Amino acid sequence: MLLTFEVIAEALREQIRSGRLKPGDALPTQAVLMAEYGASSLSVQKAMALLKQDGYAISRPGKGALVTHPDADGDSGDGATGDTPVGGTAGRVEALELALAEALDQLTSLRARVEALEAGGTERDH
Repeated sequence: MLLTFEVIAEALREQIRSGRLKPGDALPTQAVLMAEYGASSLSVQKAMALLKQDGYAISRPGKGALVTHPDADGDSGDGATGDTPVGGTAGRVEALELALAEALDQLTSLRARVEALEAGGTERDH
């Protein structure tokens, strides 16, 4: 039996393999996937991490997660294989770096929200 995040990741992989989602297309948002699969935020994040790790997706700041299927040969006519940049080590490192940057952004945002709440609570209490 697959875990929820594995089900989500496999469903998205199938959409990519079938061509319903093409390289450069935006993947569904976290909110959409949570609603569609009745999944938690963490399950959706794990699914996205799997897709990025496997070279099916990459995150772009301000654009979200985009399809970068390793078998999609894009328009490179130089004889290079389509899966080398995306599915190789460089693609995985880039996906990990972007995931780390996203996590840091989320932590920074959460810290700012907590500080704002604490500051607001302190002013109201005194």
